[in-house]
Amino acid sequence: MNHSLITPLLVTLAAGAASLTAAEKARPNVLLLMSDDLAATLGCNGHPLARTPNLDALAKRGVSFSRAYCQFPHCNPSRSSMMSGLRPESTRVTNNEDNLYTNIPDVLTLPHHFRNQGYATARCGKIFHLGVPTGLESMDDPQAWDFGTPFKSELPFPPRRLSAVDVKTGKKQGLSWQEIPGEDEQLVDGAFASTAIEWLSRHDRAKPFFLAVGFHRPHLPLVAPAKYFDLYPFEEIRLPDAPDNDEADIPPPARNGSVPGYTLSATPEQRRAAIRAYLACVSYVDAQAGRVLGALKQSGLEDNTIIIFTSDHGWHLGEHGLWHKRSLFEESARVPFILATPGMKSAGRQSESLIELLDVFPTLCDLCGIPSPAQLQGRSLRPFLEDASASLHDAAFTQARRGPNAEFWGRSIRTSRWRCTEWDEGRNGVELYDHDKDPHEYTNLARDPAHAETLQGLRKRLAEKLPPISRP
Repeated sequence: MNHSLITPLLVTLAAGAASLTAAEKARPNVLLLMSDDLAATLGCNGHPLARTPNLDALAKRGVSFSRAYCQFPHCNPSRSSMMSGLRPESTRVTNNEDNLYTNIPDVLTLPHHFRNQGYATARCGKIFHLGVPTGLESMDDPQAWDFGTPFKSELPFPPRRLSAVDVKTGKKQGLSWQEIPGEDEQLVDGAFASTAIEWLSRHDRAKPFFLAVGFHRPHLPLVAPAKYFDLYPFEEIRLPDAPDNDEADIPPPARNGSVPGYTLSATPEQRRAAIRAYLACVSYVDAQAGRVLGALKQSGLEDNTIIIFTSDHGWHLGEHGLWHKRSLFEESARVPFILATPGMKSAGRQSESLIELLDVFPTLCDLCGIPSPAQLQGRSLRPFLEDASASLHDAAFTQARRGPNAEFWGRSIRTSRWRCTEWDEGRNGVELYDHDKDPHEYTNLARDPAHAETLQGLRKRLAEKLPPISRP
């Protein structure tokens, strides 16, 4: 759908706003915006280059969480956990082939629960795991949605624009990227935004809605309209700083070679080009989120809608020599997270409280006044509506599988000061990082006698909280 068609839709949305009744406003709507493979690379997260004006504006209307963590930095495991409200040891979804509904046939997911409670539910894009960009939707919850958009392949991509950055791309030359001419709707995220706007225009306002819009970018390949690449002059792009011996104290399962490497042989210029392309895709997602948020405002529904923006997990852009997800370092486990609700007293603040993606399900139930299923393992973020300095968890937990055959199993605890990670319950390595002194996790203190007591306590908590997952 092109912009000429969007304008009449916005007029229709605005016209319908005046007809809202008090009864229609009684139950809040939900707009869940998700990105794929997005690290905390937003302006509101303090990234020095990211151009994300729409999400930054959303953060000023809500609370931005600087310490939000996924439960498993891989698409299907993370989304299965978040949407079921269960940790990965309960879902037993630890790779993209595992099926939540086979493992737990009677699982009640977040949108399915809202649908049962009388909400109109709609999905535009990737919320549950989908085989992207080919269109496989076997992991979607068939009982969750009144309306869902097929995920169509983008291939072949439009012809690329000749870039001012003259470096080769591909798995042996860095992350694959492409600048394309033309409008946003040529790619799936632009189409998802257009579909969401159209759905809002014809939504029956007799029902509250749960609208989930899942953007594909910045998932590989890093393809975006050229205008977003133009936001990032190549000379501004820098590689992450790291000590020369950074990897010397990292256990083998956590090193670059244990996950498919994308830039092991890339030149510094090719790596910088990949970072530029990733940031271009982030700005492209920001623009699409802005279109949906703009339509929500035009409709008059903004004042009765709870908005969450987040990602399924983070992503490495060269930190520790990594250019992927599936690690248990901060860059992979941490996600951006913004919560905005009408009239919240803490609007415009940033929270340093530890939160988890598990908290999304109970939060939305709590704020919408519907019962929370008993099995949920997260907690409501309601306290942050009043006070951004509130504290919810004293630790966040993340798990992962790594290695050529995903044979190494890791579990990690993040407190306000420490990160402790075990591989195969410690048999294949232990890591300990002091975030007060080492926020980039460059120095592994696991063998330092001065921190033996701290390490012992954190490992005890890991064993108590995250029992080994049932393995195939």
